[in-house]
Amino acid sequence: MINSKPILFSAIQPSGNLSIGNYIGTMRHWSSFQDNYECLYCIADLHSLTTLNKNFSLQNSVLDTLALYLACGVNPKKSIIFIQSHVYQHSQLNWILSCFSQFGELSRMTQFKNKRKIQDNYVENINIGLLNYPVLMSSDILLYQTNLVPVGQDQKQHLELTRNIANRFNLLYGDIFTLPKPLITKTGSKIMSLLDPTKKMSKSDTNKNNVIFLLEDISSVFLKIKNAVTDSEMPPKIYYDLRRKSGISNLLEILSAITNKKISILEKEFEGIMYSEFKKIIFDNISKFLHKLQKSYLVYRKDESYLKKVAKEGAIRARLKSEKILKRVSTAIGIN
Repeated sequence: MINSKPILFSAIQPSGNLSIGNYIGTMRHWSSFQDNYECLYCIADLHSLTTLNKNFSLQNSVLDTLALYLACGVNPKKSIIFIQSHVYQHSQLNWILSCFSQFGELSRMTQFKNKRKIQDNYVENINIGLLNYPVLMSSDILLYQTNLVPVGQDQKQHLELTRNIANRFNLLYGDIFTLPKPLITKTGSKIMSLLDPTKKMSKSDTNKNNVIFLLEDISSVFLKIKNAVTDSEMPPKIYYDLRRKSGISNLLEILSAITNKKISILEKEFEGIMYSEFKKIIFDNISKFLHKLQKSYLVYRKDESYLKKVAKEGAIRARLKSEKILKRVSTAIGIN
């Protein structure tokens, strides 16, 4: 029987400890997605090479990430879980699509401009991978005739580029690529920094007090929540308002996501509650969530042979699917 479910593709870099922002924005939905879509979950190790350093063990981080995928409920019998570098078609299509991409559009990508700004004193040393990063991302998506890509509001630009590249190719060679659409969740798509709720929580943040990591010691999470930014409104009131109460709103988003309670319900529960008590309740819920997740993670992480089996089988399935579209592309441009 032909699978008529829409195809969903999602990927995360194994470039360090994943954060609660990664979980809330993307990973918490992966388990339920499996019932409605044909899911491909990729560990994007090639993307992480743009910021790799010699003190970082990519192989260990890949296995850590794979164990977290499984701990979050991704089922290798329902979905294809694979490591990007194990499917050579990604790199092949990356080169082809690079020839259908424009320098101007890549240099205007927000992520590249931000990283260039950070490294402004070292412009000559910026690797070309940072510029070409979105083309590899487009290759990841287009290889599988993806219909839907779960993205946050800040990632829509990358998907628009993917659609532009696909359209450019299709205009020349016919309808080869499916044009993917964004799948944006209503809440939690952009969890913010604990100390600066005007910027997104990032696992690469130099100040680790801004981030709650999925695998960190729970005692350190207590201090991070305790020191999280709130506001000086008197008497203190807990309600959702991104403009006037960005810190409180961010904490409500986190709590809503891990308890599956609507923010409107939480607002009523916290009427008359002091900020200190509010933070204690948040910590209690986060600690329960992390304890359960970490316990499941450790079970998978201790069995490396099983993790490698999942990765091997996933790569075989991904190669079979991706080879079909790569052959169509190669035939269209005359290199097959």
